Amino acid sequence: MRITDSISLGQIIRNRRKELGYSQAYLSAFTGLSVTFISDVERGKKTAEIEKVIKLLHILGMDLIAERRG
Repeated sequence: MRITDSISLGQIIRNRRKELGYSQAYLSAFTGLSVTFISDVERGKKTAEIEKVIKLLHILGMDLIAERRG
């Protein structure tokens, strides 16, 4: 899926978390990230800290890849 904004990134993260059967609370305990942060990212908060988002993606078994268009 192409990520075009913080909302689409949040949807991808939420879908993957649910696919793995993780609650936000479980993921919070496992990663050390707050439930509030995870919830904010999943809702597409535009000011989420990128390093924490990358950590969250890594824990969920995902990579963030930037590619040149066209």
